[in-house]
Amino acid sequence: MQTQIVYEDEAVLVIRKPAGLATESAGIGRKDVVSELKNYVAKKNPGKMPYLGIVHRLDQPVEGLLVFAKTKKAAENLTAQLGKGTLKKEYLAVVCGKVPENTGGLVDYLIKVNGMAVVKDAADAQAKKAVLTYTKKAETEKFTLLAVQIETGRFHQIRAQLSHAGFPILGDEKYGSEESKELSREKKIRFTALCAASLSFRHPVTGKFMAFTQAPQNPAFADFVIE
Repeated sequence: MQTQIVYEDEAVLVIRKPAGLATESAGIGRKDVVSELKNYVAKKNPGKMPYLGIVHRLDQPVEGLLVFAKTKKAAENLTAQLGKGTLKKEYLAVVCGKVPENTGGLVDYLIKVNGMAVVKDAADAQAKKAVLTYTKKAETEKFTLLAVQIETGRFHQIRAQLSHAGFPILGDEKYGSEESKELSREKKIRFTALCAASLSFRHPVTGKFMAFTQAPQNPAFADFVIE
């Protein structure tokens, strides 16, 4: 199983998804996190139909933490927390270029076109508002390490918004610029340098605050000290 289990009890599963593995529906004959976890739960409970509630997802080339529910009640609770913002996620990203501000935010309007998030004008009725904030953690001559929080859960929003702002993520073949793609090839970076590195929520049964962190494994982060 490629999926790494970080924490498990009767209500929740917290896992680390490796880059390159889809969260779900990867296609016939292709592995994905949901299939792996359902098989895992089924083997632990022979004869019972496994339940696995999907609360949130990560893009296939992105690594990091995800929480799944093992009961419908837990799924409803965690989904509500996600909607209220009490289920919190923080991402680490290595972007190309030097980001001038130590902290900042991006507000864009996105639509999904042919599997990509495209930035549109706010007046476009189909466009959905996408909001994120970031903090600069470190920088080198060509790259900046950012901690990113999203206020909206839009399709590919971190990747699309940072690229539109002029700071494409290293290793991102879909949203990268020609320069960032060339840098990715030079450094032999195969996957998008974006990691869901921090996850916190209230346990859906006990109410206990739970927090998890995961260091990125993408070699794109090797130039930085991750605390």
